[in-house]
Amino acid sequence: MRRFLLSGEGWPYLLVPFIPLAIVLDVAGAPATVIFFTSAIGVIPTAALMGKSTEELATRSGPGIGGLLNVTFGNAPEIIIALFALGQGLQEVVKASLVGSILGNCLLVLGAAMFVGGLGRDRQRFNRTAATAQSAMLLLSVAALVMPAIFELSVGRGLPPPGAEAIDYDPKVEDLSLFVSIILMCTYVAGLYFSLRTHRDLFNPPREKEDEGEVWTVRRSVVMLAIAGVAVGGMSEILVGSISEAAKTIGLSEFFIGVIVVAIVGNAAEHWVAVFVAWKNKMDLAVNIAVGSAAQVALFAIPLLVLLSYVIGDFPMPLVFNGFEIGGIILAVLIAIHVTNEGESTWFEGLQLLAVYAILALAFAFA
Repeated sequence: MRRFLLSGEGWPYLLVPFIPLAIVLDVAGAPATVIFFTSAIGVIPTAALMGKSTEELATRSGPGIGGLLNVTFGNAPEIIIALFALGQGLQEVVKASLVGSILGNCLLVLGAAMFVGGLGRDRQRFNRTAATAQSAMLLLSVAALVMPAIFELSVGRGLPPPGAEAIDYDPKVEDLSLFVSIILMCTYVAGLYFSLRTHRDLFNPPREKEDEGEVWTVRRSVVMLAIAGVAVGGMSEILVGSISEAAKTIGLSEFFIGVIVVAIVGNAAEHWVAVFVAWKNKMDLAVNIAVGSAAQVALFAIPLLVLLSYVIGDFPMPLVFNGFEIGGIILAVLIAIHVTNEGESTWFEGLQLLAVYAILALAFAFA
């Protein structure tokens, strides 16, 4: 057990004490800033447990169902966080966290993986065809996502400011966002068939474990997945409930907290795995995690939350992003496509990606 906790995949569980601590602080009425950061840390082990239980369940279910489980639950923590934010009326925070997830995967995670994996090596190689296919799906989805914002910028009231919480837009842009979301969801389903059936070997590289240990049964995996879901939900509710007051206290906008802090927290465990496997010279898996997760957010998570906003919250959430989000997401995707186009990477390319992410974070902080 000790060896596992100190391993590359086991460290998130060292943060488990932050879960009850966040609950106690919330009940005791502690300062919002303390509650926010404690619950943010508490999300990390719950997300790790959800990923672990999903992986074990996928192993027992065969490659087809297993792959479906992995892509379905891959972004579950951030979707759960976003659902609570929708219920609180923080639509702009939701959009910021989802855009931040795409930025984080394309720049922070991919950059860290290339940098760490490239240290001490001349270059690392990965499957160019798989990376290009995923990057193309990501680019096409981003093109669709920004069209409602262009529509609103051209014939509507304009883009939302970074400090907004929620804006009730014209029904036309809401309807446009709905139809775009439905098309993206259909594309997502087609992508599942493409990656899990017709091109399964290309998109599911084998993943080796350092220590196999005890293989979980299906029952245990389902129980742990349920426990993880409840824990993620509890931490998410506490986290979202403290965002507004914490933002005012520490002098940062809700936009920055959503696009940087919440986005990183929701995927911290998965992000670490990508860097860890890159360090072990498994860049196929690292690129698959980084670019694939970004594509899943764009094709599945964002459209799903647009559809759910029709029943959660006071009014629907249209796909109208602010100028910083649009600029950041377009730059990140174009850069990701460029660096994965050759099927090889170096530590310097990774450093450049990290530099771009740091520049965007600075711009968001000053917004």
